[in-house]
Amino acid sequence: MSSAETELLTVDPLELKFAFELKKQISCSLQLSNKTENHVAFKVKTTNPKKYCVRPNTGIVSPRSTCDVIVTMQAQKEAPADMQCKDKFLLQSVVASAVTNPKDITQEMFNKEPGRVVEECKLKVIYLPPPQPPSPVAEGSEEGSSPRQSLTENDNQNGSELTRTFLETHDKSTEAKSVIYRLTEEKAGALHQSNRLRQELEIMRRDISKSRSGGVSFKFVIVVGLIGVVLGYILKSS
Repeated sequence: MSSAETELLTVDPLELKFAFELKKQISCSLQLSNKTENHVAFKVKTTNPKKYCVRPNTGIVSPRSTCDVIVTMQAQKEAPADMQCKDKFLLQSVVASAVTNPKDITQEMFNKEPGRVVEECKLKVIYLPPPQPPSPVAEGSEEGSSPRQSLTENDNQNGSELTRTFLETHDKSTEAKSVIYRLTEEKAGALHQSNRLRQELEIMRRDISKSRSGGVSFKFVIVVGLIGVVLGYILKSS
């Protein structure tokens, strides 16, 4: 039986269940249902008031309405033997006037006297083991793959990277060799041209020395100057 029904209030549940954990506050709730046409005052008592906090521990439940009560167990430093708890709770209820304010509730309202009906409901405390954490999932064992498959995929990726790097290095090496070969050919051609111009210049100098005339024509001087400029540019480039 998870709930108790009296003439005034229905209490659900009848057992206060706490998922016990050391050094941690734990809470559970009660629901009080008033199915009558009267206003009902209630009060919650416990055999161990220092251990528990009840909010609200007193109150008014209006006709055809409900009220939630939160019971919090303070953090405990030690676990009880065999996880058994002897603490008890008592819920008292009595008919109240429509103008009664929760602040007006006193202990005298719940004293059993002639002409006053005080209903009582006893509640037990039960400790439950704490929730277990989810089991860890092995790394690499995702859905649709296995660790061996993951290793194979990594090996393939590493192999592809190495191959691409080797090809890029080979291409760069081939390009560098081509540039060196072209520069070598250009240098050889420039040296050959330079030697040819030197020979022609030497021949012209010999012809000048053998000339009978004491002067040199202006055209001849221009030609010699141009040859010297070209020769200097080629030597500088090489």
